Amino acid sequence: VLSLCGEACKPVVFHVPSELEADTLVGRVDVRECFQSAEFISSSDENFKILEDGSVYTTSAVSLSAGKKTFTISLKDIQDQVEKKIHVILMEEEKKKTRHARDTILKRTKRRWAPIPSHVLENSLGPFPLQIQQVQSDTAQNYTIYYSASGPGIDQDPKGLFYIERETGNIFATRAIDREQYPSFQIICFATTPDGYSPEVPLVHTIRVEDDNDNAPYFTQDVFQFSVPENSKPGVVVGRLTAEDRDEPYTLHTTLKYRIVSQTPPITPAFSLHGDTGVISVLLPQLDRELVPDYTLLVEVRDMAGQPFGLCTTGTVVIRIEDVNDNAPSFKQLQYETRVEENRVNVEILRVSVVDLDEPGSPGSVAVYEIIKGNDDRSFEITTDRNTNEGVLCVVKGLDYESAKQRVLVIAVNNEAPYMLAPHSQQLSQSTSSVTVHVLDVDEGPVFKPCLLRLDVKECEDIGTAIGRYVAEDPETGNSEGISYRIPPGQCNWISIDERSGEVRTVKVLDRDVGEMRRGQCNITVLAIDRNGKTGTGTIQVYIQPGNKNFPRIIQTDYIMCRDRKPICLTAQDDDESPYSAPFAYRITDRNMASMWKITRHNDNSVYLSPRNDIPFGTYTIPVSVTDNGGKAGENFVTVNVCDCMTPSECNGRTIGYAGGNITLGLWAILAMILGSLLLLLILITICGCCGTGVMERHVTDDCANHNLIISNTEAPGEEVMDHNIIPLQNTCDQGGYGVKTGDQQTFEMVKGRGHTLESVKGGGHQTLGSVKEGGGGQTVMDTCRYSYSEWRNFTHPRLGEKVHVCRQDEEQKHSEDYLLSYNYEGKGSLAGSVGCCSDQHEEEALDFLDQLEPKFRTLAETCVKR
Repeated sequence: VLSLCGEACKPVVFHVPSELEADTLVGRVDVRECFQSAEFISSSDENFKILEDGSVYTTSAVSLSAGKKTFTISLKDIQDQVEKKIHVILMEEEKKKTRHARDTILKRTKRRWAPIPSHVLENSLGPFPLQIQQVQSDTAQNYTIYYSASGPGIDQDPKGLFYIERETGNIFATRAIDREQYPSFQIICFATTPDGYSPEVPLVHTIRVEDDNDNAPYFTQDVFQFSVPENSKPGVVVGRLTAEDRDEPYTLHTTLKYRIVSQTPPITPAFSLHGDTGVISVLLPQLDRELVPDYTLLVEVRDMAGQPFGLCTTGTVVIRIEDVNDNAPSFKQLQYETRVEENRVNVEILRVSVVDLDEPGSPGSVAVYEIIKGNDDRSFEITTDRNTNEGVLCVVKGLDYESAKQRVLVIAVNNEAPYMLAPHSQQLSQSTSSVTVHVLDVDEGPVFKPCLLRLDVKECEDIGTAIGRYVAEDPETGNSEGISYRIPPGQCNWISIDERSGEVRTVKVLDRDVGEMRRGQCNITVLAIDRNGKTGTGTIQVYIQPGNKNFPRIIQTDYIMCRDRKPICLTAQDDDESPYSAPFAYRITDRNMASMWKITRHNDNSVYLSPRNDIPFGTYTIPVSVTDNGGKAGENFVTVNVCDCMTPSECNGRTIGYAGGNITLGLWAILAMILGSLLLLLILITICGCCGTGVMERHVTDDCANHNLIISNTEAPGEEVMDHNIIPLQNTCDQGGYGVKTGDQQTFEMVKGRGHTLESVKGGGHQTLGSVKEGGGGQTVMDTCRYSYSEWRNFTHPRLGEKVHVCRQDEEQKHSEDYLLSYNYEGKGSLAGSVGCCSDQHEEEALDFLDQLEPKFRTLAETCVKR
């Protein structure tokens, strides 16, 4: 160890191994030489700790990976606010050259002395200083110690408790020690030479403080409070006491015993206390709250297992006895009498009281009253006054003196909590009391019997129809003499009542489809007045019974029937209610129509209308009679347009009229006829105008009028025609003619002259569209039936262009505006081929493909087959 601390606190260098284990002594720094008044010593590296004597220890394993490690020791004087630092440098010591195994030399080391822990008695009486132990070293002469205490008072400064003689190594205690404050100490002894060198590792010596029974046990609470129900059985746990002792645990000093010192009131002991656990249990078989509501126990806890010389403490336990319903309530009187006027309601007529020994206000003492006899009509009611626990008897329905002059009631009483029979006691019967109620007679008004009268009135009855009689009686006389009747205003004015007889009549026609009568009923209040002016009220409920006043009608009457002859569903509706509505009966009233059409039942409201046979197309008006369940019939006319269509939408607005009076033309048919006539007239005027311009001189070609109108009904080129207007021309391109160029540069032109057909073959310089399709070597391929669009267009377009160019020109060589018309292109060819081409085939089997045509082409197919 190198102590380089001076006034400047120079760095300290230690040579240590590269690997240091935890709690390894690194070296010692003479901190007093560097800073005499240092009060606080700390290390900048948490892997090292500094003791007060300057010893440096590792707190964990340390590795000098770089061969060097530095940290700083801080010395502080808190009072003077002075701080000094010592820099510590750890250098890896040089490794000695190792010998071979055969050259290994055994080295004797001295065994280290480890003394057993020392003991000192707590609160020792001395004499002080009291020698505890002695430590010695063979090589050192001076001894110092550093000690630390462990225990509850570790934050207190234990300085001065121990010291060591520098020359002898004897350890002394300076005063008595409290074990509860310092249970044990660790003394670290250092042996040094006169120059401060420590040749040996510091010695750790433990000093334990032996416990003295200087603390008495104490209860954790000043007063323990428990409760237990009355009549609890012996052995029921009431509660547990807890006490503590600060002396050393698990010794006689902390072994506690409990006992009951006294009980208040001083009667037969009611509870027992377990000495070891402190559990209080019921001892007395009968705990009666009504006799003793609570107990107070004085208890004691003693250490040293309860021996007389142990320390003890006393405490207080209060045990409250909880009430149970072991006392049944009983009436103070067995009979009561009271009076009440008749017809009085919601009035208190009597109060009854009971006696109950249970705790007031508890469920075991709150009374619950009930009427067990004499209240079949629910005219009386009894409740409990929570403040006085009395039973309050009230009249909730008016009493009738004429029916009963007095009423006798039987009242019983119970508690809210169920009754619990106490031990060694007999079951008690329920307490009851009788109440006689005298009914006092008073003058009453007339009374309607019944108070609610229902009168059913048929719908649409005549005004003034008598529908019933509603009278009242005098309760005293039992008859209706001298009583008058009237209906107060502000009610529905459907009926009137006779002032003397009480007869009820209608004042208007009651119709459920009008105004407030749609509800079908009305409640009307009627007053009855006697001679003394007393009044009584009653209610008449007028109910309008539904009648059969509406005819059933068919909801929809216009229909379209296509070729599929799908039946038509007719549905009727009746505004009347059941039983004057469905089911309906349908019938065709016209005999002629009944022979052509039939009706099939679908459900209660609907039927199906369909033709009996295959009838011609046209519009039919069919009279249909519909009869409801009440026998009322209504005549309806159903119009059916039997149309040649696939869907009804195709016939909208189109009708066909037939003779017989029942088949007529529709509006759209008439308009179509008028528009057609106008269009025909316009065409005639246009033709006449065109013909009138023929007197004008025109410059046209000779063939303008010839073959200008051609009639054709085939899509193919048609039959072979020899016409002089069609001649072949050669080399006409220089004359401005239109042509079609083929493989040998031949052209065609339609002019007036010799006639050749489209089907003629090539020869003599002549060529047609249908002749050949030449290849590269002059060979031809015949096509006698079908041509492509390009071939047909190239043949016809130039010639038609020339005709259009020449024909229909006026004197100014201008074309007519109505002659040049543009038409849309309709497509190329057809997968089915040309109809004209097919017409050339005479075999019947070649027409099988016509069977797969759509229905719209069936007529055309039939025509083709016939031809």
